[in-house]
Amino acid sequence: MTQQEWLNDQTLEWLLEVQDPGVRYLALRDILNLPLDNRELTAAKEKAHQVGRIPAVLDQMDEEGFWVEPGPGYLPKYRSTVWSLILLSQLGASSKADIRINKACQYYLDHALTDHGQFSASGTPGGTADCLQGNMCAALLDLGCNDNRLLLAFDWMARSLTGDGVAPIGDKTKSLRYYSGKAGPGFLCGSNNKQPCAWGAVKVMLAFSKLPPELHTPLIEKAIQQGVDFLFSIDPADATYPSGWNDKPSGNWWKFGFPVFYVTDILQIAEALVNLGYGKDSRLSRALAFIRNKQDANGRWPLEYGYSGKTWVDFGLKKQPNKWVTLRAARVLKIA
Repeated sequence: MTQQEWLNDQTLEWLLEVQDPGVRYLALRDILNLPLDNRELTAAKEKAHQVGRIPAVLDQMDEEGFWVEPGPGYLPKYRSTVWSLILLSQLGASSKADIRINKACQYYLDHALTDHGQFSASGTPGGTADCLQGNMCAALLDLGCNDNRLLLAFDWMARSLTGDGVAPIGDKTKSLRYYSGKAGPGFLCGSNNKQPCAWGAVKVMLAFSKLPPELHTPLIEKAIQQGVDFLFSIDPADATYPSGWNDKPSGNWWKFGFPVFYVTDILQIAEALVNLGYGKDSRLSRALAFIRNKQDANGRWPLEYGYSGKTWVDFGLKKQPNKWVTLRAARVLKIA
């Protein structure tokens, strides 16, 4: 696929407009692939951390390193620590560019990571779930968190997927076991009627796709293969994964949004799989075609799912061409 087939010059110019420093920075970095020491990219990164959405979110952080309420930071949605860190990571924020980001990462690890590596909504091992684990592993990596405790979180994420060394829910004699939320191996989830949760699977696989290969243990490689097999167990374009108490999959699979919290979409399935090297896999072809077909006549993608008024900053009107969604789609198609 050539650039002209997935992003025309006019759309690229739109993403590079100086009035949107955050989008401009990420387009220079991820679409044009400018070297990290490139002067234009360095200036754009600095600008994105000085003006716009990144500083707007950081300005709401408590000086101790949390948002809204101290502790593990899951509530209230979608302004507390968990959601603010996920949002910052998707905005391209970097701990090297603002010292507050590293402080927030350390605070979160101190208050939400358990001894066995679970990221928890409650601070206890029972408060974990695949969507939370995957989201926070991915977010902390993207933010540039340099802490060995993050490797423990990846180990739990892999172990909880494969089942290696993890006892069943009812075995309270074991400290490393499944709980009602993370109910068992293979993405079993209490919130999905103890069936495999594809939303959680996508978050887990996206996080694994971001982990540098030199940090892949045999256990992590085993988990990645099991996760890929699950996502390809049906055609991702159909998204007919187990859907708990419902007869059909959530319609949100087909609505592209920004930011992306625990609700996910086919675009994020494709992102995880192409990042893992499956961009040329025929099993992904219909999903990639679906993504391309969502472009409007000008080569832009609309916002179809959002959190307007629910988080610290907004990202435009629904059903209108959206730079952030366009950036998401362009990244995936470029790699594929």
